[in-house]
Formats: sequence, C-alpha cells, structure tokens
Amino acid sequence: MARRHKPEEHENHERWLVSYADFITLLFAFFVVMYSISQVNEGKYRVLSDALVNAFKAAPTTTTPIAPALRIDASTKGQTSTARSQAQKQTFIVLKNDPAQEVRQKQQAEKMKGIARDILKVMEPLTKNGQVKVSQSVHGIAIEINASLLFASGQASLEAGSIKALKAVGKVLADVPNDIQVEGFTDTTPINTVAFPSNWELSSARASSVVRLFVESGVPPERLVAVGYGEFRPIDSNSTVEGRARNRHVTVMILSEQQEKITDIPVASQASKVVQEAASSQSR
Repeated sequence: MARRHKPEEHENHERWLVSYADFITLLFAFFVVMYSISQVNEGKYRVLSDALVNAFKAAPTTTTPIAPALRIDASTKGQTSTARSQAQKQTFIVLKNDPAQEVRQKQQAEKMKGIARDILKVMEPLTKNGQVKVSQSVHGIAIEINASLLFASGQASLEAGSIKALKAVGKVLADVPNDIQVEGFTDTTPINTVAFPSNWELSSARASSVVRLFVESGVPPERLVAVGYGEFRPIDSNSTVEGRARNRHVTVMILSEQQEKITDIPVASQASKVVQEAASSQSR
C-alpha cells in the first residue's frame, strides 16, 4: 500500500501582525497612563488654598493685597490667555491687621517716646557736647555713649564721673518692663593684655560693667544682656582719629515689646511669605 503524503505546510507571512498589534496595544496603554497622571486635581489645590487662607487669616499682617494664582474653573476655560490674566489680577487675598493689635502698637510707640524723653532729660548735660546720642526706631531706643566718657583707655572699669549719669539712666530703666541689651564696641587698635587678650574681651567687659551698674540701680537682671562686638561693627572710618573715637562706644538698647532679645523675626512677614510661596507653587 502506498503511503499518503502529508500536505505541505505553507509559511505564514502575516505573523508579524500579531507582534505589531501587541506593540500598538502597549503603546496605547503607555500614553493613556501618561495622560492620566498629567491631569491636575483642581479640587485638591482648592482645598490647599482655602486651608492656607484660614491658617494665616488671623495673623496680623500688612494690608497690601497678595495676588495668588487664579483657580481656573469651567467659566474660564474658554477664555483667551489675555482675558484670563485680567481675571487673575482681580483675585486677591487681603490679610487685614487686627484693630486691637494696632491700638497696642500705638500705645507702645507713645510709651517708648516717653522713655526717650526721660532719658534725654537725665542725660541732657552729656548730649549737648555730642558725647551721648539718643535715637528711636521700630526696634526700640538706642543710647550711644562714647567710651571716653565711661572708661580709661584699655580699661573696663567705669570712671567716677560717668557713674552718676549711668545711675540716673538705670533709675529710669528700673521702671521700664522692656528688655535691655548693652553692646560694647571698640576701634581696630589691637589690645593684648593679661585681662584683655583681644578687643572681644574688652568690649564684652565694658558692656558687663554697665550692666552691673544698672543692676545696682534697680534694673531686674533678668531683663539685661551684655554683648561685645569688638571692632567688627564700626559706625565710622577707623582711618581717622575722630572715626576711631566714635567707634569706641557703648550702646544701651531698650528693645520694644515686639522685638526678640537679640533676633528680629517679623512673624507677619514670614506668614505672608508662606502664603505667596504656596500660591506660586499652585500656579506651576
């Protein structure tokens, strides 16, 4: 019996269509995922914006309007970029000052003016010849006293003639609840003695001498701090005799109630900065 021949298998030239279809399917899935993650969840950004406004609304800040990024809703999607930018300019977050806080600030300013007048009165004989300067700013009252009036050259012990005037200032400060920072400064003339190896020690010791006298005059010690800057914060040129004489001084700083003892950090400005940064990140 003759064997039956198996029919010959023809080669399939269209198998590449299977691989191509798989590739197209994966490519479509990839673009779908990319499109989905690129969509911004406007609801979450709206919740974030409202939360920031509520968190910082009670903080006393400037009344200057802060313009955050506009939340684009259905009513603005059809607008042109020019119309949309005009709409953004009309959207503001206004953080108003607390009226009670403004009243307290005015009362504090008047109180500091009264303290300055009292100090000028007791220091009047010395302010006439320029040995003492009294100035007022938002940080408080600064009493700049020339070191030649208080100390001998290279010394930190108070001269007898200056003790009476400083005690009069101390009596005024004893009735003041504000913190007081006494700062010592020198010129660039180097010093190297057993008591004072450098101008750091000399300026600090001079500030401490004034602090000690204020304590003896009735100022609570917990409200006092002594700081020595040495020659590193000059207020005049050290190239002249007059400039060096002015750089040798002691400054008594009566800090306003809004100030920290040493660091000045305006909290309201920081709050405004946080709101601005949040609005900027929302617009990106």
